[in-house]
Amino acid sequence: MSPLPEQPFTAYVGIDWADTKHDICLQAAGDTRRESCCIPHQVAAIDGWANTLYRRFGSPVAVALELAKGPIVAALQKYDFLMLFPINPATLAKYREAFQPSGAKDDPADAELALDLLVRHPERFRPLRPQSAAMRSLVSPVERRRQLVGDQNRLTNRLCDTLKQYYPQALEWFDDRGTVLFCDFLDRWPTLRSVRQARTATLETFFHAHHCRSASRISARIESIRGAAALTDDPAIIGPCRLHVLALVAQLRAVLAAIAQFDREIAAVVHTLPDYTLFEDLAGAGAQLAPRLLAAFGEQRERFRSADELQKYSGIAPVTERSGKKSWVHWRRQCPKFLRQTFVEWAAQTINRSFWAGAYYRQQRAKGDSHHVALRALAFKWIRILYRCWQTRTTYNEIVYLNALRKRGSPLLVNFSQLPG
Repeated sequence: MSPLPEQPFTAYVGIDWADTKHDICLQAAGDTRRESCCIPHQVAAIDGWANTLYRRFGSPVAVALELAKGPIVAALQKYDFLMLFPINPATLAKYREAFQPSGAKDDPADAELALDLLVRHPERFRPLRPQSAAMRSLVSPVERRRQLVGDQNRLTNRLCDTLKQYYPQALEWFDDRGTVLFCDFLDRWPTLRSVRQARTATLETFFHAHHCRSASRISARIESIRGAAALTDDPAIIGPCRLHVLALVAQLRAVLAAIAQFDREIAAVVHTLPDYTLFEDLAGAGAQLAPRLLAAFGEQRERFRSADELQKYSGIAPVTERSGKKSWVHWRRQCPKFLRQTFVEWAAQTINRSFWAGAYYRQQRAKGDSHHVALRALAFKWIRILYRCWQTRTTYNEIVYLNALRKRGSPLLVNFSQLPG
């Protein structure tokens, strides 16, 4: 089924984007001649080109480009007469290789190839239809927050590595290193000598101020501080390491503050979206993963015509290749990585919170699957369930699903006595 509207386009445009300029290939409807030009990536230049295009061809104009988001997409979405058609970069690359086996690449030629794909195979591409402002205000923050969490993990790993070189006791006193408590402790006592010189009352006040209420734990920490022996007394090691730790702590503190700010912004947005009720109570979702699941599905229910489409698009569904008598399966490499990460990370959280999910994960591991392969298999099943809930606007009910598995005689429910409810 072709996604193109009934109204014919007045012109077709292919764009090859870059940081500083954009190559453009244009073909008027009903004409075979093509024109090429290049415009700088400047707001005035893009606006001038778009206005000239409208005066010349009117509306609507089809635009093919390799992006579904980004600066050029944001700039072009301002114009109602433009309909954008994202083309997968891998598709364009394979199309180029079909006619240029040498591997030669040129930006103006890529713009023409994008135009050619849209003109010759319009049924293969769907127009970009922006979601509501509220949903778009959620999609970007949840992804950027996850990037900051990755920064937090990297900084914490570097911090631990530096502390091991001169001050490893600090790692023994704190299990969770990505916290304001850990940052404040290292800021105040960045060396073993400095913390051993602190008075007991000072240390107790510090822990109490950071909501550490366990007297036994505080006492154990202080006792360990008093009895700690220095790994090294070499100032050539301690001095540079101390400066590095303080620098990393400052960066980690900034990242933690940014994550907290994103959490507040995301919480303010998700509660304005009616579909959030479908995800907020899912096992293991919580305040971080529930918004990500909502952003993954979105609000355009016609976007995915089946759960199978979503499984493939997200990269969760494996790829089967056949050649002659040989057949092999591998994971899908070309996919939105953050979307796949969202489903896999949430599936991991359901193992100990959902009866059937835990049973299925253990079943896959018993078959010889690795941890990550088993998680992707579990995410595959969860997508099918959530897709149904999303389409029918019905919240997931574990008991209802377990009863359905029982009626089908699922091997996951061999031990009926363990069933909840």
